[in-house]
Amino acid sequence: MLTEKKETMGALLVCLAATLWGFDSIVLTPNLFKLSVPYVVFMVHLLPFVGMTLLFGKEELKNIKKLDGKDLTYFFLVALFGGSLGTLSIVKALFLVNFDHLTVVTLLQKLQPVFAVILAWIVLKEKITKQFVFWAILALIGGYFLTFEFNTPQMAYNGNMLLACGYSLLAAFSFGSATVFGKRILKNASFRTALYLRYSFTTLIMFVINIFSGTLANIHTTQPFHWFIFIVIGLTSGSGAILLYYKGLRYIPANVATICELCFPVSSILFDFIFNGKFLSGIQVVSTIVMLFSIYKITQSQRNN
Repeated sequence: MLTEKKETMGALLVCLAATLWGFDSIVLTPNLFKLSVPYVVFMVHLLPFVGMTLLFGKEELKNIKKLDGKDLTYFFLVALFGGSLGTLSIVKALFLVNFDHLTVVTLLQKLQPVFAVILAWIVLKEKITKQFVFWAILALIGGYFLTFEFNTPQMAYNGNMLLACGYSLLAAFSFGSATVFGKRILKNASFRTALYLRYSFTTLIMFVINIFSGTLANIHTTQPFHWFIFIVIGLTSGSGAILLYYKGLRYIPANVATICELCFPVSSILFDFIFNGKFLSGIQVVSTIVMLFSIYKITQSQRNN
């Protein structure tokens, strides 16, 4: 009975984390579009980093000192690809569509497992199965029709939307890269240490980018509403959701977690309809189902290997 309650709690925590990510993509981050992208990414990492430093920074510094140079290099790569490049790309994509087609941009980054498996084959020499090839092709076809429906890319959109889709795919590639690099390090560090290092390195990288791009000047035009959004992101869809997600994973098997993670795209569609009055067309709904089911099968097959 106790185990059953823990599994239920675990599933609810993962669903809540995934729903918070959906809420962020549709409702929170797009409201920061008047600020520069590098500045936004810097702030959404800086504030949680400061909070974590105050809560357990001294303790984590002791754990970090136990890691070797190779581990720290991989942590840096996770921060570079996942924390910096991936977040820069998806935020840029969300800003480009200006509250239109937010669901499409959000859903496209769910192709992340496809890139992760391909990169693991290249970097980690992991095997690619015929089953993966089938589901990956089906996922990409679903992603195409989700984005362009029955049109060619040139006919479907003009200007920003096509570019936004490109940034969303770059985000999927970057997050997939971070997943591959993360496989090398999570065995040598606790999740809290990994989280703290990711936010530390990402904050440092984004600080350097902001210095060279001159975007730190945005701090003078940051309104109280923007600060409120930054804090909400930090507490909910940022470090808060990640902590909920990994706490939930302790109590449920991988196949259940995969299903719970679908709350992210489903909630994105729902929030876009509630807050923006936008909904997918019939072909986009079918394409979404095909793409997400294919991603589910890919994730399942990789976790079972």
